[in-house]
Amino acid sequence: MKKRLELIKRNTVEIVTEIDLKKLLEKKKKPVVYCGYEPSGPLHLGHFVTIIKLMDFVKAGFKVKVLLADVHAFLNRKGKEEDIEKEVNAWKKTIKAIGLDAEIVLGSSFQFRKDYVLDVIKLAQDSTINRGLRSMQEIARDIKHATISQLWYPLMQVVDIKHLGVDVALGGIEQRKVHMIGKDMSKVIDYDFVALHTPLITSLRGSGQKMSSSIPGTMISVTDSKEEIKKILKNAYCPIKVVKQNPILEITELIIFPRVDKFIIKRDKKFGGNLVLSNYKKLEELFKKGKLHPLDLKNAVIEYLEEIIAPIRKNFR
Repeated sequence: MKKRLELIKRNTVEIVTEIDLKKLLEKKKKPVVYCGYEPSGPLHLGHFVTIIKLMDFVKAGFKVKVLLADVHAFLNRKGKEEDIEKEVNAWKKTIKAIGLDAEIVLGSSFQFRKDYVLDVIKLAQDSTINRGLRSMQEIARDIKHATISQLWYPLMQVVDIKHLGVDVALGGIEQRKVHMIGKDMSKVIDYDFVALHTPLITSLRGSGQKMSSSIPGTMISVTDSKEEIKKILKNAYCPIKVVKQNPILEITELIIFPRVDKFIIKRDKKFGGNLVLSNYKKLEELFKKGKLHPLDLKNAVIEYLEEIIAPIRKNFR
């Protein structure tokens, strides 16, 4: 069980609670974990953090469910129904190309059932408008003008967990407030779960904000060409010796290292020659001491990202 737990805990911010997770691993041979995604625009590097974590769960013996939240996307004003349907099909192809062993579930396949809607209503009766607004602060684009449909959104997320039969709900740390509604109101819908949260990748502009598809130049998507990836990363925030909120280091730690046994940075002999690293901590240590130039790091990251993205990109040609 120790190895399973280490895999699950790798690159996480928090687990609510780790004790409950251990009990789950002892009790259930093949627990269920899920993560939900709004199918609005191509999958980008920010999504890869949870995708990679789901791969860890597969290795740890979990059944993985991916929710393509088409109804949530509609509630969150991410497009017309026909537009969202096109995105759903693209996301299905993307997940298959990534190689994630998961059951893909469409939100609209179960979210209009009477028992599901009744559970959402029960939560709505016990939830204040203020709490609903707080839970949507990291999800809605314009919280000052949030609509009632967007307040319905987090309640549905909680009920999704129950109706998908989930043991562990996975999400970025921005999902914490939503998951806590579910934890605090577990008795209302008679269902409890373990919540696990991953870090967020900082905007490539270095603003301290999370990577977002709504702001050009702050992220890399699976449809970007190698030339586009190179251009974006060459201009990305990566000041020498700075490790905090450094998106290039975050990409290396959260996306590349979990997929490779060794990370190779090619350098000219006059700059110290090639570096071969087997763990992220050593890389961070070298960068912090100024023994690794940002450009050398960026060049390596470009090559590794291209290896990851190239097989996925061809599905969009």
